[in-house]
Amino acid sequence: MNQIDLADRCAVVTGGGAGIGLAVAQRLAQSGARVAIWDMADASAAAEALPQVPQGAHASMVVDVCDDAAVAQAADRTEREFGRIDILVCSAGVAGPNAKTWEYETEQWKQVIDINLNGLFFCNRAVLHKMLKNDYGRIVNIASIAGKEGNPNASAYSASKAAVIGLTKSIGKETAKTGIRCNCITPAAVRTAIFDQISQQHIDYMLSKIPMERFGGVDEIAAMVAWMCSEECSFTTGAVFDLSGGRAVY
Repeated sequence: MNQIDLADRCAVVTGGGAGIGLAVAQRLAQSGARVAIWDMADASAAAEALPQVPQGAHASMVVDVCDDAAVAQAADRTEREFGRIDILVCSAGVAGPNAKTWEYETEQWKQVIDINLNGLFFCNRAVLHKMLKNDYGRIVNIASIAGKEGNPNASAYSASKAAVIGLTKSIGKETAKTGIRCNCITPAAVRTAIFDQISQQHIDYMLSKIPMERFGGVDEIAAMVAWMCSEECSFTTGAVFDLSGGRAVY
């Protein structure tokens, strides 16, 4: 494993109780960062994740990212405990049901958009206030290849992830003259618990689109994210990094 220098950096990872978020939290801690895990999967997910994160994880918080007031409070608490927030990785998200757009239930659509887009916006906004004070920060938003290409029978998910890409580009341009860098990644399918929300037919479809003919690994995602969270990621902002096994090359 290549060593990324994040010594003394303070990071927030949303959805850090499992899957990609947990792998990222582990990798950031291994690189020297202190990590605050924000998770709403269940009341104990964030706390249970801490023993799996090596030295450096000093906080776990149950945070509903869809509640803007709760997110602001969590940012304040993290800043008090850590002294500052240098890094934000937004990994919290849901897949939503697989259905044709004209069959999609309104409440299910709203839930996907609320978590994947609005929740991510609330987290970015709350942490940006902290980063701007210090004129330094690294934000990595987890989007998806679906946000580039649009997956059939996953319109809410695809739309929410496309919006994450657009939001990331806006923030990157707004903060370009500061010490903040905001980028996103677009993984193809990665086998995590989110597969439990997806039909087998859709899983098979996603695999068929990947030239490497395999799903990505959470450690592979975490490796890219760790570099994006470092000072070395200095001349890239508002960018989209592909991790799709060759599915998308643009």
